[in-house]
Amino acid sequence: MKALPKEVIARIRAIAERQLSPEEFDAAWRVPIGGAERQDILSLIAWFTRRYPTPAERLVYVRRAYANWKRSFPPR
Repeated sequence: MKALPKEVIARIRAIAERQLSPEEFDAAWRVPIGGAERQDILSLIAWFTRRYPTPAERLVYVRRAYANWKRSFPPR
C-alpha cells in the first residue's frame, strides 16, 4: 500500500480530532436516521452479534481491530 502524503494525513487527523461546538453536536444529534440507513445498521448489528455472540468475543475482536488500525496509521 502506498503511503499517504504528510499533508493528507495531517488533514485527516484535523478532521477526525476536531471537537464540535455544543451547537454543532446538537444539530447533528437531532438528524433522524433514514429508513435505508437504519436497515443497514440493523443488518450490521445482526451480523456482528452472530459472528461474535459473546461480550468476550466482541472485546477480542475490537482490541485486535484497534491494534491493526493503530499499526497501519503513520505516527505523528
